Amino acid sequence: MKRMLSGIKPTGKLTLGNYIGAIREFIKYQDEYEMFIFIANLHAITVPNDPKELRKNTKDLIALYLASGLDPEKVTLFLQSDIHEHAELGWMLTCHSYMGELQRMTQYKDKVAKGEQNLTAGLFTYPCLMAADILLYDADYVPVGIDQKQHVELTRDIAIRFNNRYGETFVVPEPLVTKVGAKIYSLTEPTKKMSKSENDDKSTIYLLDDPKLARKKIMSAVTDSVGIIQYDPENQPGLANLLTIQSALSGEAIDSIVERYQGKGYGELKKEIGATVENFLTELQAKYRDILASGICEKVLANGKEQAQAVAFKKVRKVKKKLGFQIFN
Repeated sequence: MKRMLSGIKPTGKLTLGNYIGAIREFIKYQDEYEMFIFIANLHAITVPNDPKELRKNTKDLIALYLASGLDPEKVTLFLQSDIHEHAELGWMLTCHSYMGELQRMTQYKDKVAKGEQNLTAGLFTYPCLMAADILLYDADYVPVGIDQKQHVELTRDIAIRFNNRYGETFVVPEPLVTKVGAKIYSLTEPTKKMSKSENDDKSTIYLLDDPKLARKKIMSAVTDSVGIIQYDPENQPGLANLLTIQSALSGEAIDSIVERYQGKGYGELKKEIGATVENFLTELQAKYRDILASGICEKVLANGKEQAQAVAFKKVRKVKKKLGFQIFN
């Protein structure tokens, strides 16, 4: 069975976009691949963070993963910081990466272009840690959003460079970008990605939003003046975004939704989508509360740590031998 790996940073509150673009896909993949999924808390400190918020967000993320349907019997779910080999291999790969490669990474480049000050060295080098996250586990595939594909490409370059220099060491991973729902957009500015760090609360639906509030956000979402229900992301991005949300949560194809609404108005469509979102969040949050109350999260992470540690230890031991760190047999 092929192996797949991915993770989400516990920064900010999880959004509907995170669910549709990432978590929902993990649920599908867990029956098809050997899955390693981690909470990327080392990546969370590249920018200033409140420790209390980080702890809460991390607990929420684990509980929401499980509430969404991740099965700890099928998936190795663990905290990145529990496995010290992530940071250790991250440093080794940093020493096999080039400044120019890291300067081209979107997050760093964008912040520099905006003139942001006091950027940390971690923000510059975190793609090397991300490469370590992937290469530690010999992942064949990495499911990513469209804007994260660049990081997997860098990981591939680093892996190939290391293999050419020291001999076969790492599996070279492939990015796996979902076609439908890979990117969910802001409800108020539908040309921007729905973000955990968005300042406008109306633009984002959070997984722990009051379900009735989420329904209201759908009802007030920006559409257009065209007045025709059709899937046209370029000319009707707001409507296309709403259709994508409905399709992702209901399982109905976008073409089928569009056909049902021929001759009808945006208001009717929004009512259906609003109800779909409200029902989805109500059910998800009930499971989330049960999971937090059960205390299962701690047990799941302890088991995940044990399983991930075994794999990571062997990989780092192999890398150390290749690099000449091992001086006695």
